[in-house]
Amino acid sequence: MTEALLSVRNITKRFGGLVAVNAVSFEIGRGEVFGLLGDNAAGKSTLIKCISGVHHAEEGEIFFEGKQAQFAHPIDARRHGVETIYQDLALANNLDVGANIFLGREVKKRYFGGLIQTLDNKTMLRESRQTLDALQIQFPTLTQPIETLSGGQRQAVAIARAVYWEAKLVIMDEPTNNLGVPEQKKVLELIRRLRDQGVPVILITHILPDVFAVTDRLIVMHRGRKVAEKVTAETNAEELVQYMVGARDDAHTGVPGRQREASAPP
Repeated sequence: MTEALLSVRNITKRFGGLVAVNAVSFEIGRGEVFGLLGDNAAGKSTLIKCISGVHHAEEGEIFFEGKQAQFAHPIDARRHGVETIYQDLALANNLDVGANIFLGREVKKRYFGGLIQTLDNKTMLRESRQTLDALQIQFPTLTQPIETLSGGQRQAVAIARAVYWEAKLVIMDEPTNNLGVPEQKKVLELIRRLRDQGVPVILITHILPDVFAVTDRLIVMHRGRKVAEKVTAETNAEELVQYMVGARDDAHTGVPGRQREASAPP
């Protein structure tokens, strides 16, 4: 693995008596796609929210670019270059493509020493088109409302927003969920382009074909714990399914790939 951009060490997050994330550790190098796998309620979303500043872990440490990181809020993570694309994409359906790429960070024209300000839509559309062109994303027009775009096109806008704001790490939560096959392929191709540009991606998914299509390494979570860490090319779908359902647990046995003991909880 290349030099670690992100290092997560023994992160633990509790909600009352529920341990949602239990002492999870991993590292991500620059320019790699890292898979975060697990079934529903495995702790995947809680873990990435700890990384991106939504939740605060009770235990453990996070290092980003070699320095200890304590993101108090999501905006802190974004300022450091950590962009998270959730399943809802956080797009404004009534606004156009350019306005969404600059959402919350709009370019403004100032008059009379800043007493009067107006949106600089021309600049935002020009900058948006340049970013989309660099990612080879084509739209008939950038002035159409987001609500008129397909699911894959909306994902493309969210990815373009992360790229424009010079993301150093992109976290994507189930990006191909509920998309048709052609749009799934387009989103996966965009992930490859991010990797080619040196931007690492954390891909949260339970869709195994996506895992084998784009990830370099992966971890599997089950009931809040990391039960496996693999090089993608050195595992297979059958083995990953066993980890996801709790039939295998490297952390429990201490031996990679070894079956759990019959007395272990299901």
